[in-house]
Amino acid sequence: MRLCFFGAYDPSYPRNTVIKKGLRLNGIEVSECWLPPKYKFWLRYPLLASRYLSSYTGRDVFFVPEFCQKDVPLAKILSLFSSKKVVFDPLAGRFETKIIDWKRKPINSWQARLNFKIDNWAFKLSDLILADTQAHKEYYSQKYGLPSKKIEVLPVGFDDGLFRPFAAEDKESRFTVLFYGSFLPLHGVDCILEAAKIVSSKEPPIQFRLVGSGQTLPLAKSLASRLGLSNVIFEDWLPQSGLPHTIASSDICLGIFGRTEKAERVVPHKIFQSMGMKKPVVTVRTPAVEEFFSHRENIFLIQESRPDLLAQAVIELKRDKDLREAIAEKGYQLVSQKFSREAIGRTLIKILEKNFLTRRG
Repeated sequence: MRLCFFGAYDPSYPRNTVIKKGLRLNGIEVSECWLPPKYKFWLRYPLLASRYLSSYTGRDVFFVPEFCQKDVPLAKILSLFSSKKVVFDPLAGRFETKIIDWKRKPINSWQARLNFKIDNWAFKLSDLILADTQAHKEYYSQKYGLPSKKIEVLPVGFDDGLFRPFAAEDKESRFTVLFYGSFLPLHGVDCILEAAKIVSSKEPPIQFRLVGSGQTLPLAKSLASRLGLSNVIFEDWLPQSGLPHTIASSDICLGIFGRTEKAERVVPHKIFQSMGMKKPVVTVRTPAVEEFFSHRENIFLIQESRPDLLAQAVIELKRDKDLREAIAEKGYQLVSQKFSREAIGRTLIKILEKNFLTRRG
């Protein structure tokens, strides 16, 4: 079996990096016919088509990565000239992200309808769709009227070649709680800051470190200023290669605490990555996260997105070193066994064989 990653995508994005490396570790040949996402579809279509036809026609499967809804129709057209299948890994829908989560346009606007249609075309034209969680699979199926058998679950996993345990020699003595990310609404950074305010009066030595940039960062900085937080520091965005040292320098890592619909359906990369570095993770309890992890065994879950509950969780883990280390160890063991590059690649191969090879036979 040979796969061709196809579309205008970021080749270094964690989701497809894990998949590509995982497939190769399992002996699968992977090629990439891609352009940077900055190319508009009317320009990238002829460029991608000519690039594919000149070099990649021997591949068995088109693999269209995350956020490339607009490239699925081209992959489908090219697949009609052969027996190739089109696998689409959306990670999230355009309508779900831009309209529901980011609230960039009203839900009844023409832009909302267009984004829904783009999602719908991509889903309907694909032979197989991947979802990162069962909750996301159910959402795609219900929202777009897709048969359940057309969607398979492949967790995001993590790059265990990059995110692995090590001791940071320059770690500060101050107890540190880390959040890193792109400051999306689903991250619930306001909940983290309000929890930091509560913690500051009960455990002053605890420091909150927020790394990254994005949509809600200005609001977060404004809120931190209004709350007079002296136990919070903001740091600029880091490349993937810089994250392991930042994680290693922390004592607790945070997941997501948003109150959006999308937050209920995702388990972000940061959770798997932090566990892969043997750090205890605190996040809000959702149907998606409970598909993979168990409270107080390999993760610490708060019942809902409330600052007081997050503050209590941080303080308890700070004061209970044994619990903190036990959660970190069991989380590490779990993700190393089930969500490493090799494990994700192996799972995807089984999915492809189940859906395509058996049908041919």
